[in-house]
Amino acid sequence: MNSQQDVIYGLMNELEEALDNKGFPLLGFSVVKKDTVTNILDKLYAALPDEIKEARALLRRKDELQYEAQQRAEKVVADAQSEANRLLSESDLLRAVQREAEKIKEQVITDCEEIKRKAMDEAESVRAQALDEVSRIKDGANIYAEQVLTNLEQNLGQLQEIVKNGQVQLERRRIETDGQANYANQRPEFAQDFKMV
Repeated sequence: MNSQQDVIYGLMNELEEALDNKGFPLLGFSVVKKDTVTNILDKLYAALPDEIKEARALLRRKDELQYEAQQRAEKVVADAQSEANRLLSESDLLRAVQREAEKIKEQVITDCEEIKRKAMDEAESVRAQALDEVSRIKDGANIYAEQVLTNLEQNLGQLQEIVKNGQVQLERRRIETDGQANYANQRPEFAQDFKMV
């Protein structure tokens, strides 16, 4: 392990020397060939202990895992947001359907009340017409009955007159018959015509 540390420290010294050799000291700049620095860095990486390489690989893997976890978390959040939006949309749709159903229910109740009111008005109108018709028929029946009774009265008056006239005629005939009784007794064939049955 000490030999690895020595190698690493040696490479770091080499890097420092490369930076110190050439440059512009007054300006605080050093000019170093890129290949030289890259070469030293490669050797440094190669000289690092396996534990550090594994730790570095783990760190890289950790970063990758973090990135993957972040991607998954973002996907879960996006999916959850999408599901929440869907549920919210369904909830809004359900509320809209419920509101529409409530409107329809209220409209049906209103329509039923209107139909009931119209039916009651129609029934009242029919009842009023029926009462008017009954009253008219009753009045007509009374007028007809009065006419029939008046006609009967007139007919009865005429019949009474006929009966009175008949009675008067019969009385006259009887008086005449009494005067001709002797004649009828003398001629019995004519008496048959005046017999009461």
